[in-house]
Amino acid sequence: MWKQIDARITQVTGEKFHSQQRRSVSGGCINQGYAISNGSSTYFAKLNQASQVDMFEAESLGLQQMWERQTIRVPKPICWGIADGSAYIVLEWLDLGGGSTSAWSEMGRQLAAMHKASSSKGFGWNRNNTIGSTPQINTWASDWATFFAEHRIGYQLKLASRRGGSFSQGERLLNAIPELLAPHQPQPSLVHGDLWSGNASITTSDEPVIFDPALYYGDREVDIAMTELFGGFPAAFYRGYNEAWLLDPGYDRRKTLYNLYHILNHYNLFGGGYESQANQMIKQILK
Repeated sequence: MWKQIDARITQVTGEKFHSQQRRSVSGGCINQGYAISNGSSTYFAKLNQASQVDMFEAESLGLQQMWERQTIRVPKPICWGIADGSAYIVLEWLDLGGGSTSAWSEMGRQLAAMHKASSSKGFGWNRNNTIGSTPQINTWASDWATFFAEHRIGYQLKLASRRGGSFSQGERLLNAIPELLAPHQPQPSLVHGDLWSGNASITTSDEPVIFDPALYYGDREVDIAMTELFGGFPAAFYRGYNEAWLLDPGYDRRKTLYNLYHILNHYNLFGGGYESQANQMIKQILK
């Protein structure tokens, strides 16, 4: 397998690569991660079952689109494919471990700059991708409330029902989303889509970086909301973001609705107490 991956890296980069060192590192919740090196060049490789190759293709395309914007640093995608029955993706290696206040503030400003990238097609993306290992539907829609109700909350509730979850107020919530979002008319913004603290960091050279996207064009607030969901980002991040592009009135209420998408997805992925948490959030939203 590694010989095939080495050969693909060589083909894409034009530089001979033979991985003499392979070190296991974190690859996220669902992948195996490796630092692979020939002594002078190092790459980050993630592995999964061959059936997940579309997930890696979508990740590569999403990272490439973010890379091309040149607003905030992401690991440059090198290649992806299947080798000996395993799907793989190879990315630029970045040394993480910084974290100054100024760097987090700069991350906020740079994310705001990325969010200013818009789409004339509306909300969605050119292909579906994944949120974790769950399919994420990105069919284009001109109206944000319709997109979010159908392709985010509605889709997750359907998956949850198949899993045996009980969300008695789910239908009521779906019917309420157009009214809940009616005063808010966001532009379609290029969003990371899965921006929790595990998918953002600062390099050892104090440069902000984000990775593992579930990219699409949506309300920019979905990214900011998720940064608050699992522990939150440093206060400097939010100051930097609001200096560059102030959040719209009503965000504090919308963020619970936006984060419900991720809690429902966690229920569909992991079960457990996420069902109760989602029901509590639905109750809070419908108050």
